Amino acid sequence: MTQMAQSETRVQVIDFDQLEGWAADDHAAALTVFRNTCQDLKDPDWRALCAFAAQNPEPRAFFELLFRPVLIEDGNDALFTGYFEPELDGSRWETSRFRYPVYAMPPEARVNRPWLTRRDILNGPTMSGRGLEIAWVDDPVELFFLQIQGSGRIRLPDGSFLRVGYEGSNGHDYSSIGAELVRRGTYSVHQVSADVIKNWVRRNPDAGRELLLHNASYVFFREVSEVPADRGPLGAMNRSITTMRSIAVDPAFVTLGAPVWIEKDGESPMRRLMIAQDTGSAIKGAQRADVFIGTGDDAGRFAGQLRDPGRMYVLLPIQRAYAMLPESAI
Repeated sequence: MTQMAQSETRVQVIDFDQLEGWAADDHAAALTVFRNTCQDLKDPDWRALCAFAAQNPEPRAFFELLFRPVLIEDGNDALFTGYFEPELDGSRWETSRFRYPVYAMPPEARVNRPWLTRRDILNGPTMSGRGLEIAWVDDPVELFFLQIQGSGRIRLPDGSFLRVGYEGSNGHDYSSIGAELVRRGTYSVHQVSADVIKNWVRRNPDAGRELLLHNASYVFFREVSEVPADRGPLGAMNRSITTMRSIAVDPAFVTLGAPVWIEKDGESPMRRLMIAQDTGSAIKGAQRADVFIGTGDDAGRFAGQLRDPGRMYVLLPIQRAYAMLPESAI
């Protein structure tokens, strides 16, 4: 954690038998996902755990013997949401149908922070004639939500797919258009979902276009078509993420690559060992996680409905876990 995060948090180390549903989970599935990214962890204690994980230990014993669950709280309520990999229809060339560009990141956007707003990018001349278009899609609303998800697949006219992943943003803070509709009184909090927002924007094209511009943040992409179609999109660790086993977290509080036990409540309770392999501009806080639901429309519908309370515990190497405790608690 950063020094600022440390100064504002409360930390508690607990035992595995205090994790609700721990014994019933598929620890082998979690261990497989952990192996996908643990080699990228550089600290000696993590590297030692990763080397042992490669020797195919008994999965549940591996986690119980070498880790301790750590509850990290920053005073904010826990919140679990879901994200997915959308599929859009598009082309590598602009046509009468495919008119909305998916942009790569301009060099100056990496240097000038923050850079132009969404409104400036879409309404101004800055992006024109520079060859920054990776592809063109047929729906500006789906493109907006592609930017929220951070990765996706574009179905080309010949049936093949072009995969894009997050390259960077313009540096402006993300503003939720769902929250804006609630603020205006258009919908209540419990009514808002991705489908509800999309339908409202399409029913109100002029006001909808202006609503999308309310979010000044703009995401740029890179082509990642080298990732096989049967693998998940690339997460923040530049490795494929796994449906219902990978989560996006705030790296100020959670080490990327660490196992995380989630106890998500709500209509579809979830007790599962996840691996923190991704980040997101809206994922901020010690008890904040975004669950990767999968690819396609069905995953998108489920992800859009997920907004639940609960609690999450980071599994840390034993010495690292106890080192986080204040001296008075040891």
